[in-house]
Amino acid sequence: MNPEELIVAGIAFFAGLAAIPIAIGIIKAFGLFTSVGERQEHVYTLFGKVLGSLSEPGLQIPIKLFGPRALLVPFFGRREVVSTRLRQHYLRGQMVNSEEGTPMGVGIWYEMEVNDPVAYLFTNTNPEGSLQANVASSTISTLSNLEMDKMLEDRHSLSRTVRQTVSPLSEKWGYRLGSVYIRKVFFTDVQMVQNITDKVVKRLVQVTSAMKQDGDNRVGLIRSETAKSVSQKMAEASAMRPQFVGKVLNEIAKDDEEILEAELEVLEVEKLLQSGADINVIPYGTNLIMNMGGNQSSPPKRTSSRTES
Repeated sequence: MNPEELIVAGIAFFAGLAAIPIAIGIIKAFGLFTSVGERQEHVYTLFGKVLGSLSEPGLQIPIKLFGPRALLVPFFGRREVVSTRLRQHYLRGQMVNSEEGTPMGVGIWYEMEVNDPVAYLFTNTNPEGSLQANVASSTISTLSNLEMDKMLEDRHSLSRTVRQTVSPLSEKWGYRLGSVYIRKVFFTDVQMVQNITDKVVKRLVQVTSAMKQDGDNRVGLIRSETAKSVSQKMAEASAMRPQFVGKVLNEIAKDDEEILEAELEVLEVEKLLQSGADINVIPYGTNLIMNMGGNQSSPPKRTSSRTES
């Protein structure tokens, strides 16, 4: 193959590559085929009337479903691509008043998805804006003039009420209202927030003090009950001691009386020493009466030895 033939072949090759996208674009512009994406639906209208819609994802040929009229759509009709995916919206700072007249701000979150593309396109010119307005108005009407405690605590039941109110109207407009949740209820007055914060702090201090006092009372009660139980057990032990001591002494008396006498003397000396009484020591063989008369001028002598007889 000579160079001229190679050049011609190369030009033809590149011309073919350029012609393929152009041909595909022309064919697609005449509506011979279309590509439907995931969570999409194509709605075809001709002369102001709806021919039908394509919802199956993938490559579709409208002429198979709508007939030769599909060839007129690019010239005398329109093809609308509607997304059916789940969409989420959040409305901030919706103003309501509580039963006490307190201005409150409300934030509400909701989901929506298109379930009827034809009604979505032609029933309402601005369906999403209408949905937001309905959700906001329903939230305000549901929460207005409620008690503040209920407004702050019963958000789950209030969210269900809002959804039940808006859902019937949204079905007429071609979309389904999903989950609705009142995420935030807040005070708009800064001074009121500060006052409530101060009250909460004071209440927490009171509760903490009450808990501490209750704990001290419980500890004191446990200590008193423990002391009472210990004193009872000690009293029982002291009451039983003479019985056991007497029993042991009786057993010793049966075996040996001398040991018993020695034991009694030891017990007597122990009691005497424990009492801390003064002891007068009298020499052995001295007249007791004369000794007592002669010692009246001098104080008695304290000693720790037992009295000799």
